[in-house]
Amino acid sequence: MSQHNQSLGEFIIGNQDSFEYSTGELSKLLHAIRRAAKVVNHKVNKAGLSDILGAAGEENIQGEEQQKLDVYANDIFIDTLINREILCGIASEENDDYITIKGQKNDHKNKYVVLIDPLDGSSNIDVNVSVGTIFSIYRRVSEIGTPVTEEDFLQPGNKQVAAGYVVYGTSTMLVYTTGHGVNGFTLNPAIGTYYLSHPNMKFPEKGNIYSVNEGNYVHFPQGVKDYIKYCQAEEEDRPYTSRYIGSLVSDIHRNILKGGIYIYPQSSKYKTGKLRLLYECNPMAFIAEQAGGKASDGFQRIMDINPKELHQRVPFFCGNKYMVEKAEEFMKNAK
Repeated sequence: MSQHNQSLGEFIIGNQDSFEYSTGELSKLLHAIRRAAKVVNHKVNKAGLSDILGAAGEENIQGEEQQKLDVYANDIFIDTLINREILCGIASEENDDYITIKGQKNDHKNKYVVLIDPLDGSSNIDVNVSVGTIFSIYRRVSEIGTPVTEEDFLQPGNKQVAAGYVVYGTSTMLVYTTGHGVNGFTLNPAIGTYYLSHPNMKFPEKGNIYSVNEGNYVHFPQGVKDYIKYCQAEEEDRPYTSRYIGSLVSDIHRNILKGGIYIYPQSSKYKTGKLRLLYECNPMAFIAEQAGGKASDGFQRIMDINPKELHQRVPFFCGNKYMVEKAEEFMKNAK
């Protein structure tokens, strides 16, 4: 069977032995995420035809206005994951606190917790811009047979056993890693099956795209301002091309394929950054490193940060290794 004819299900089963603690739960968990993503994809694709656009009239824990599709995607992923009875806990960017799952068959015996951003970039859905889902999977650290604790979720990114994202765009793709490279699967909507379309994804050796919201330039730290000027300078292989969608999944996905750096720094508006360490930065950092890239807060490796709270925010620099290291150099020199 050629790689491009291999379905996601076949790929997961075929690579199950590469999981360090392979007993089947992680494979079932990835299948559940795949299933939930197909349901959300269906709703995203007919957003303009159903009452799913616009604000839901509530704010999430970060004080951000929830979109109707945020709430829908959150419910779908949580319900699907809970019903499969393969998790001991879930934390969502949309929820104040984590959810403890008491299985009907295994009373707190499951090994894994999931952290999820059910619909990243949802403010773009009204204008038909690509959005996505981001997920991160850890083995619990609390004693099996007891309810999960916050410590099960507050683990550094280097403890992840799997991470991935789904991008709902002109085609729908699920991209994930279990620490053995990054593979992308494209959904064939005619039959509802994901097929391996991007095996062993890697950042190109060199990148020439920088992705940052330059509308916030005046609020950026001096190191980021200096790096942007460097990107714009007409020297050697520069100026770089500026491309910013405003949907983290879409920006990172493009930069993995094309080569580039994504930056969401701390600023005078967001003193500690805006992106969430657990739901966005850690999973994207894991994927980036497995694709030959790098992820940093401007000074240190993202996946070495010890989380202090569920909704912790951090600055984020992610992309081609050379480009991230150059940005870190400007950050260090500006201190």
